Amino acid sequence: MKFADAEKLLAGCGQEHVLEYWKKLSAKEREALLGQIAAIDPKSVKLCRASLGKGVTAAVDTSKGKAPKVAVLKGAALKKAIAAGEKEISSGRVAALLVAGGQGSRLGYEGPKGCYSIGPVTGAPLFYFHARKILAKSISYGASIPFYVMTSEANNDATVKCFEQNDYFGLNPDDVFFFTQGMWPALSSEGRIILDSPGHIFMSPDGHGGLLAALKRSGALEDMKKRGIKSVFFFQVDNPLVEIADPAFIGHHVLEKSEYSLKLCAKRDPFEKVGMPMLVGDSYRMVEYTEMTEEQCLRKKNGKLYYLYGSPAIHVFDRAFLAREAAKAMPLHLAFKKIPFVENGKTVKPDSPNGYKFEKFIFDILPNAKRTAFLAFDQKDEFSPVKNATGNDSPETCRADMRAKWVRMLEEAGVKVPASLPIEIDPVYASDAQELLKTGIMLEADV
Repeated sequence: MKFADAEKLLAGCGQEHVLEYWKKLSAKEREALLGQIAAIDPKSVKLCRASLGKGVTAAVDTSKGKAPKVAVLKGAALKKAIAAGEKEISSGRVAALLVAGGQGSRLGYEGPKGCYSIGPVTGAPLFYFHARKILAKSISYGASIPFYVMTSEANNDATVKCFEQNDYFGLNPDDVFFFTQGMWPALSSEGRIILDSPGHIFMSPDGHGGLLAALKRSGALEDMKKRGIKSVFFFQVDNPLVEIADPAFIGHHVLEKSEYSLKLCAKRDPFEKVGMPMLVGDSYRMVEYTEMTEEQCLRKKNGKLYYLYGSPAIHVFDRAFLAREAAKAMPLHLAFKKIPFVENGKTVKPDSPNGYKFEKFIFDILPNAKRTAFLAFDQKDEFSPVKNATGNDSPETCRADMRAKWVRMLEEAGVKVPASLPIEIDPVYASDAQELLKTGIMLEADV
């Protein structure tokens, strides 16, 4: 992009001030700024400006909403779902899709969150457990499960390096597809793009909903189509307990002919801060806890919650549905934040919120699905995120939950585990008690 092109683009969306310090910039700084400007979509900037003060997403009346019917698979139904899922995996029609654009700064770690050390014994990173689970499934079913990893501009290079240094954790590099999510400029309350230095626009990731545009832009959707992928298993990087490409979940999704399926777990308390799917009118939508009335959050007369199940962002999508939605514009969500800005040519760090970031949420496409399915799971077996440095959902609680799961596996296989014994089981070695028994258990050597 040339300077004249940048001037024209910015004038088209009322952002001429972005070039205010042009004459003071070095050649390198000018080149970088022109690159940022070239990536700006004027229509999106206009939409963001129009949203200030009122928000982009319209409020939804949830007072007459209904809780979804959530399947709890047992007996013959469970066997049928597993069989359908195994057929899908062994036929090469399943892909894994990981959202991994975040940094580990909240954990005191400067790097991609996926590189954070979580293995109780080996110190293996989060990426290790995800990749090894995919490898284990590929080996078990004799079929490739391509692994699509969405990173961000901030962590893409470090993420790729982590995989390379670890020989892709055993995966075939040809089956690992890295792509970056989009970035959006932040706006001041007056609707002006914020510069955080004289030659740099403050940009922030466009949220996990930006996944759709990123899949299309990167060619990942086309790659899935060429591979014959039908079902896409979606998960987030901070949960090492997730059962990736779980055959029962995949099978339930296929049998229900669903376009968007969600795994749900029971809330720990009525006011837990999780999103909940709700039938509003003729379609399902994800409703944040802040959007529910106190009455909706309370228990029924029998002591159970009416809205019992929350979403930990474990989904299966129909690939064709993702492609269809990627061609549409998504709603935007605003967040008023403290954003560094330039004043008189110098960067200022504000003490209070001064600008807006804009995000897209993947669950906003839920109402567009022609068919949906909901499956319950036990939180202790599949969900223990690493979000906070200490307290709940911290590395300490996650490692304890990982160990507890492995202990249950071993004890189900007939092995008594000493309370003080450190444990870590490679997912390729075994993922459940049955696989432990098939592989053979040597407590002193192998756990």
